[in-house]
Amino acid sequence: MKRIPLHPGIFTWLVAMMALVIVVAAPGAFAQAGSPELPKEKQTSLGLYLTAAEAYEKWRTDPEHIKVLDVRTTEEYLFVGHAPMAWNVPLMSQTYQWNADKEYFAMQPNPGFVSQVTEFARPSDTLLVMCRSGGRSAMAVNKLAEAGFTNVYQIVDGMEGDAVMDPESVYRGQRLKNGWKNSGIPWTYQPDPERMRFVTKQPQE
Repeated sequence: MKRIPLHPGIFTWLVAMMALVIVVAAPGAFAQAGSPELPKEKQTSLGLYLTAAEAYEKWRTDPEHIKVLDVRTTEEYLFVGHAPMAWNVPLMSQTYQWNADKEYFAMQPNPGFVSQVTEFARPSDTLLVMCRSGGRSAMAVNKLAEAGFTNVYQIVDGMEGDAVMDPESVYRGQRLKNGWKNSGIPWTYQPDPERMRFVTKQPQE
């Protein structure tokens, strides 16, 4: 049977297509730094991203050395639920002061955030960081990176996930699209006080 030689241009195209398939199929591939699929507010300086489901599987590979860090408020951690293995160090605390312009209760930063994380984690440790839906956790990753942490992953869909935006859905506005709670992986309301840190008082001027 006579073999038909493959045109060099066709070969180059096939190699490029195979590389594209590999990149798209890889876990967390959508979440590369600067990727248009990942909102800017969820991007981090370290460029390490996982979905909640991927984070759980990564933690399972080495639970002794990989830590899950939940940076939501104490109230969210207790009353919305949390990952059973997660440490809770709030990046911010609720002020209970209503912001009429933005229509929400304002929050203030936790000045002891980084020092509280270093109580149980070293800069070389692998941390998987989450908040409600990926905004605060991105800020937390950047703060930890500034402090010398190098292997900190942003959990892009957080604990509650993204809001349903379909105007025809009865669930519009509810965070049911993804996230730890909606991914079929373990979560609980039962706290472990040993894994919780509380917001320190603002330093006196």
